Amino acid sequence: MMLSGDAGVGKTSLARRVTETLDVQVRWVAGTASARTIPLGAFAHVLGDRTLGDPASSLGATRDSLLAHGPVVLGVDDAHLLDQLSATLLHQIAIDGVARIVATVRSGEAVPDAVTSLWKDGYLTRLDLDPFNREQSIELVETALGGHLEGLSAELMWQASGGNALFLRHLVEGALEVGRLRAVRGVWQLRGSATVTRELTTLVEARIERLPDGIIDVLNVVSQCEPLDIDVLVELCGDQAVEVAEQRGVVQVVDDDRQRLTARFTHPLFGEVIRRRLGELATRRVRGRLVTALGARGGLGDSDRMTIAELALGSDKSVEAELLISAARSAVALSDVALGERFARAALQRGGGITAADLLARALLWQGRAQEVEEVLDGFDPDTLDEVSLLRWGMTRVSNQYFSIGDADEGDRILALLKSRIADPSAALIVVALESGLAYHQNRLSDAVAIGERVLAAPNASPWATAWAAIGVGRSLGPMGRGGEIDEVARKLRRVRDRIDGLLAYPAGFGEIQALTFCARFAEADDVAAQFRGFTTSGQYLAWGMTCTMIGWVDVARGKLGKAVEVLEDSIAALSTERSAGMWIYPARIALAKAYAGLGRASDARAVITDADEQRGRHNLVFDPQVRVAEAWCAAAEGTPMRAIEIAHVAADTAARSDQFAVEAEALHVGARFGDHRAAPRLTDLAARLDGALVPLHARHAEAVAAADALALDDCAAAYERLGAYLDAADAAAQAATAHGQRGDRRANAASAATANRLSVLCGGLATPAVRTAAQPLPLTVREREIATLIAAGLSNREISERLVLSVRTVEGHIYRACEKLDLADRDQLARLVLDPSA
Repeated sequence: MMLSGDAGVGKTSLARRVTETLDVQVRWVAGTASARTIPLGAFAHVLGDRTLGDPASSLGATRDSLLAHGPVVLGVDDAHLLDQLSATLLHQIAIDGVARIVATVRSGEAVPDAVTSLWKDGYLTRLDLDPFNREQSIELVETALGGHLEGLSAELMWQASGGNALFLRHLVEGALEVGRLRAVRGVWQLRGSATVTRELTTLVEARIERLPDGIIDVLNVVSQCEPLDIDVLVELCGDQAVEVAEQRGVVQVVDDDRQRLTARFTHPLFGEVIRRRLGELATRRVRGRLVTALGARGGLGDSDRMTIAELALGSDKSVEAELLISAARSAVALSDVALGERFARAALQRGGGITAADLLARALLWQGRAQEVEEVLDGFDPDTLDEVSLLRWGMTRVSNQYFSIGDADEGDRILALLKSRIADPSAALIVVALESGLAYHQNRLSDAVAIGERVLAAPNASPWATAWAAIGVGRSLGPMGRGGEIDEVARKLRRVRDRIDGLLAYPAGFGEIQALTFCARFAEADDVAAQFRGFTTSGQYLAWGMTCTMIGWVDVARGKLGKAVEVLEDSIAALSTERSAGMWIYPARIALAKAYAGLGRASDARAVITDADEQRGRHNLVFDPQVRVAEAWCAAAEGTPMRAIEIAHVAADTAARSDQFAVEAEALHVGARFGDHRAAPRLTDLAARLDGALVPLHARHAEAVAAADALALDDCAAAYERLGAYLDAADAAAQAATAHGQRGDRRANAASAATANRLSVLCGGLATPAVRTAAQPLPLTVREREIATLIAAGLSNREISERLVLSVRTVEGHIYRACEKLDLADRDQLARLVLDPSA
């Protein structure tokens, strides 16, 4: 066998692993660049201290030594580096068939003819090893780390390594060594640029050192600005050097998205190694050359200015605050808060004033560094600021108080200051829009919509005013059951999205997704979430986490809980690294708690709800009804459906008092799916008032539950499935199966149970009360099953009484009746039956 592939794809590892499994002796030789000029240099250790004669006798002696101790497998590593005599010996052994051969060659290298003929003439079978694909790369890294790798980090590692096993290994080891790869809430995250180990640096440098100086100059330039416009590279290094670099396979020329030719390394980690080789002065000089060349070109866009600013900061050229401010604004717009912070801080140091300070504060705000935000902005007296500067200062302060610090009172005080001081109509409209967004978070949804709609209707509304109004209005419409009005809000938001703070677009965009899911427009919600994808740096981790929340929210609404859990765990881990995400993390927590509970992971769901409750305050009251809905799911997963129904009613009442009528409908339906017979009248009333097809179907389902109407439940299951609400469909089908079973219709019971099982698998393996009951058709009441489940969980009668707010005597009575129905002797047998109905 001849294994061929790029350096680091695993040729040698595979060959060694295979030969280790063989029962015969294995003799390994290796070609090296240093021994290539020495006859039989690769086999020198085989001959030992024997003296070489003429080539023929040397070949014979080496061959005899190899075969002296019986059958042998000859392993040859890097056969492309064999000297001619070693290659000839290998060829003779293959022709004579006196030993089996496992050899490796590196792709793209000159190979001796004697070695090439081994596979061309059929003596060895050639196997080309490709780099790992994305899924294989992730599996390798997760196996090495022993845990889940965040999706964004996985993508960046895949891009940086190109799937090369050796590079992946060294990338992981290097990132661990410098602390850039760490586990947060059980999710491994890469933060910062990829790094490599000294060992890999040595391997790559060995290849680089064989290159001419002109090509090394090309590599030095590309290492500081990749990808680089080919015209700029040719201008700096010359046509011939660039052409030779491409021919030697160290750089590649590709078309970029803007239909221009750019140069980049053939392997992403080359740049890291080249940058390590350059000293500080050489680096500053190369970057200065690039700044001059790029700055001389006309028609610079945002990305060009960001590139020039980033290069200038580490060059021998001076950089103006104006360029850095422009670059910081672009970086924040692209949601790269780390880069935006760097540019803004440099601009502030160069006299950028309140504009630079505000950009820096916003970058820090999104990263949750609340105290640093206050310190930056405390350097400016609001009494001395003009209206535009005061607006910048105040908007960021208000946001910091609400979304990082959680002090709604202080946030309101600063908002009042802005309202009293800002008279310019356009600027004042932004303050009004900000008030709409804050009213939403305070759970004053009707106020948020009324205030925000005035802004959205104003012809002079700025992009910032539109964005804040879209948050206030757009995020209120869904919970209010007015999701049909979201399209116009979303249209106005999309018109300005590229002119606002990049991360501000995500909370506004989530409002559209939430409204669409409340209306069961799931495919459209998926499309909206997809618009926010596309991340290229680890500095965009907050935006990536927010996008994961959007995706996970839709998955939970559809019922695809298994898929949702992984996405939402990634989201919470990404957003939990900084406290700024405390506000945004609420939707992720709500969705994840529901997903955990629906899959039967009660303790995980309870932990998420506890985290949410610990951060509860006036600044985030809007989430309270939905957290209580998630808590009802959690109670059901804990085996207490009666308690879950009580919590669902509390959630419904809380939602109704704050005009969250769609959430009220959701809460009432949650109670119905857990066995409550009281929800149908109110759901029927809400169905006539709220937008979308979901609530009318909830009302039908609740009526069928109350009547134990098996056929109606089957119809509801089919209708939910047509909508794409697979969790609702699974529960309705499971309830239908139970109802059919109670009527003694075994055929219909089996058909409905099969539907419930199919949908349960689609959702990731459900463990809802309805699905569990259908799978364990015991003749118990809801309360008796609830108590039996708690016994199976190990609770004493006293603990059960405290959990369910019942007397111990009442608990004992339920246990007695359950045992009597099932002909069981005691509570221990009841617990065993619940744990294993087949026993």
